[in-house]
Amino acid sequence: MESFKIYTGMLVPFLNDNVDTDQIIPKAYLKRVDKKGFGQFLFDDWRYLSNRRLNPEFVLNFPHYQNATILISGDNFGSGSSREHAAWALMDYGFKAVIAGSFSDIFYMNATKNGLLPIVLNKIAREKLAALPPKTEITIDLPNQVVKTKETTFLFTIDAAWKNKLVNGLDEIDSTLEAETLISQYENERVPIYWQ
Repeated sequence: MESFKIYTGMLVPFLNDNVDTDQIIPKAYLKRVDKKGFGQFLFDDWRYLSNRRLNPEFVLNFPHYQNATILISGDNFGSGSSREHAAWALMDYGFKAVIAGSFSDIFYMNATKNGLLPIVLNKIAREKLAALPPKTEITIDLPNQVVKTKETTFLFTIDAAWKNKLVNGLDEIDSTLEAETLISQYENERVPIYWQ
């Protein structure tokens, strides 16, 4: 997993509440066998018209938000079905972080396990970020747990274990391998009698 320390990118405001995983990535597109290729279906029902043309009224299709990599959203982001594909679709599209008022527990876990940083900020902070002019860049400093603009700094909290994994780029396997010596020691001490 790629480490996340300090990242600067453009934001896109999408302050809808209760954006569920069916809206993030509809179930019709869950048939792929790897994590790639889901970005083209992100927010599919909103991004496209019935003829598969881009919906010019959907914010991700606005020309000035085309290279946005930080999504600003509402409360209860990622609710609904427990599909890891939602995190994969956001990352495959190009998002590095999602800033919301709250996240469903399962989406939060899926995001952090895949290297997508979920940040919880209050409504006032999110509205200030969303009101920034298009193409404005903001900086996320995970080690110091801040989101910065030229004028303002917003603090956020994150569990220390998840912060460590994201900063150091550790997935579940990497975290297990960090304890390889202890695991081997335990296994050597508990060799069954019939193996001796």
